[in-house]
Amino acid sequence: MARKGGELTPETAIRTRRIRIVDRRAAWALARKIGMLGLAVYILFGMVFGLAPMKGGDMQPRFAAGDLLLYYRLDRDIARNDVVVLERDGSQYVGRVVGLPGESVDVTADRTLRIDGADAIEPGIYYETQAFQEAVQYPLQLGNAEYFVLGDMRETAKDSRYFGAAKASEIKGKVMSALRRTDL
Repeated sequence: MARKGGELTPETAIRTRRIRIVDRRAAWALARKIGMLGLAVYILFGMVFGLAPMKGGDMQPRFAAGDLLLYYRLDRDIARNDVVVLERDGSQYVGRVVGLPGESVDVTADRTLRIDGADAIEPGIYYETQAFQEAVQYPLQLGNAEYFVLGDMRETAKDSRYFGAAKASEIKGKVMSALRRTDL
């Protein structure tokens, strides 16, 4: 019905009230959905997965500077050749696990990586492994829950040759995939 002299009729008042109630319910439903989505994203990327930007060329040619790395936080079964994201002294590093707990790691004068006295076989690594002068004394005996992590670009990477063995508690997760900067 129409208004009579500027006043609402009972029918239009009821219709207006119903529309407001439906609008409020729709707004609350939308807010709940957004809240649930936010919680799901927080759980997925705060507890299960992580994103890390590749800042330098430490892992070239596999990962390039600017790549966005997706890593899995829950897998604590770290194996040789896993690529991991680790955090030490407030800095984030990405590297390949070459030495496992209890092993002896040596970088010889002729730039050879040795694990427990045997030359390491590293397919896909195109650079010699040289020791950094000031940091680690070789051979290095890894303790329980310690890993030796090296970058694939051995000549310039900041890795366990620079800061020593990485503790299991410093490893944030295993790299699963990368979003290439050329895809952006």
